[in-house]
Amino acid sequence: MAVLVTGGAGYIGSHMVWALIDANEDVVVIDRLSTGHRWAIAPEAKFYEGDIADTAVLDRIAAENRIDAIIHFAGSIVVPESVSDPLGYYENNTVKSRALIAWAVKTGVKHFVFSSTAAVYGTPDGSDPVSETARLSPESPYGSSKLMTEIMLRDTAAAHDFTYTALRYFNVAGADPKGRTGQSTPGATHLIKVASQVVTGLREKIDVFGTDYPTPDGTCVRDYIHVTDLANAHLKALQRMREGGGSLVANCGYGRGFSVLEVLETMKRVVGRDFNIGFGPRRAGDAVLIVANPAVAKRELGWQPVHDNLGEIISSALAWEEHLRRKNSY
Repeated sequence: MAVLVTGGAGYIGSHMVWALIDANEDVVVIDRLSTGHRWAIAPEAKFYEGDIADTAVLDRIAAENRIDAIIHFAGSIVVPESVSDPLGYYENNTVKSRALIAWAVKTGVKHFVFSSTAAVYGTPDGSDPVSETARLSPESPYGSSKLMTEIMLRDTAAAHDFTYTALRYFNVAGADPKGRTGQSTPGATHLIKVASQVVTGLREKIDVFGTDYPTPDGTCVRDYIHVTDLANAHLKALQRMREGGGSLVANCGYGRGFSVLEVLETMKRVVGRDFNIGFGPRRAGDAVLIVANPAVAKRELGWQPVHDNLGEIISSALAWEEHLRRKNSY
């Protein structure tokens, strides 16, 4: 049997493909290459260029491979962009996910791992790490589009022989410790990625959006998770469902937060020098503070992070950025 990875040429998807290959899985990738890179896909994986809502491509995949599980990453992820283009996000993230889920049911694919997001929570009511039972109140069309997909998966699982795991990511960063892939998306907006580009000379400065939030230093606070730990959580989720585990929603984070300025100060310590930081107004759709309670993932998936160190996350991101610069891979 094979695992179908949607968006497998992208940042997290390409790490997932390598993790599956390392686990001796047969891997099939579908990606339209709108933001991903063909070279980022492990050569052992079978690649189909196409859209996840294109049933002709999906039917060809089903005819040529025995797919028993889907790991679904394909989608749009930029929060401010979703505010300015909500219908585009609902089309790409929700409508197309609906088509993929329908195809899975039609072809008898039993297991589905979904790339969801902590944005479904919005800004939590309390100061404690947020659990999966917290109020769901997304503050952007991006978060809403992901929550809608979670609801479709829940209702599909209730009606069909179909099991899903929705993993709610917190802030994903870093790169493969073996140097095989990393964050390579053109125009990426992730904090650590942008700061790495400033350090390596690709950008002149990094802008901090908002310094008047109700946090200790006035900047947003996030829970940063290494992409390799995140990929391992997906492997654990797949294994659990194959062994008969039921549907599950689980946070993927470390349970502690860092402000934007704390991340940038850590970057300075890692590189041993200063770099240019600008300051601007708040961005639309940004939550103030959100930190994961990862207890469900640890208990139900048996997930144990091994890269829970902000300095290590930043160092791996910098190493990948240097690799891209040397290879002129943008």
